[in-house]
Amino acid sequence: MPYTGKVYRPPSEARSLILQATTGCPYNRCNFCSMYSDQDFSIKSLAGFKEHIQAVKQFHRGPVESVFLADGNTIIIKTEQLLEFLETIREEFPKVERITSYGSARYVNKKSAEELKSLREAGLARTHTGMESGDADTLELINKGTTPEEIIAAGKKVKEAGIELSQYYLVGVGGQDLSEQHAVNSAKVLNHFDPEFIRLRTFIPIEGTKLHELYQKGKFKLLNAHQALAETRILIENLDVSSQLLSDHISNHWDINGRLPDDREEMLAEIEKASRVELSQFRDPAAGHL
Repeated sequence: MPYTGKVYRPPSEARSLILQATTGCPYNRCNFCSMYSDQDFSIKSLAGFKEHIQAVKQFHRGPVESVFLADGNTIIIKTEQLLEFLETIREEFPKVERITSYGSARYVNKKSAEELKSLREAGLARTHTGMESGDADTLELINKGTTPEEIIAAGKKVKEAGIELSQYYLVGVGGQDLSEQHAVNSAKVLNHFDPEFIRLRTFIPIEGTKLHELYQKGKFKLLNAHQALAETRILIENLDVSSQLLSDHISNHWDINGRLPDDREEMLAEIEKASRVELSQFRDPAAGHL
């Protein structure tokens, strides 16, 4: 296949054609993540990107309506070049209706509001952003490389540009010590820019990462399923948004889905129901798939 290394995409992009504009992640220092640990970051040239598309088209036939631009943080590509990539996609796939990418606050904030608007006009419809947390202590623990203030600034810029924002919250990544403030302060950050989507992921320690090392040494206490559900309850109770909240990942202990604020009580009732299930019926908090 015409791809370099492991290729990741959000579950919601399952029907999207994946095109690799970059390889790896330009930051690649988060203490919880090993996705691109074995790859150096690089950006394809326009000629290289066009060659990649032609190679992909040998395997994919038929109309393409949605494209996901991989790998990590493709929003880092200089705007002029990224506009050329978007134009190329529209030329090669004339029926494409939606183009999406990963883009953390760290790299969104390197672009002006005008640049983001030009990207939206060129076809970038949605940015998937791994906020993970809006709590300063938790962000420091996981070495995310951003602050709550930077996450808010990026979220506002993306929304003002007319780009849909799919924001990710990592349940339990603050451990037992930071669980409540992780949830409360993350809700406060999300309330500032009201993303279209808030997607829940539950932290699982991955071998080779700093948090896995801390967990093995007993310096990081994982949340069990009931504690993870309690943290999710706190998050939902403190959200003042019109977002769609989705539990669309295998890492989660229970599916909690709904539109805020209308479905808040229904989601809280579902959490209460799940909390009555014996812990032995849930997966081991340290085991699972990401």
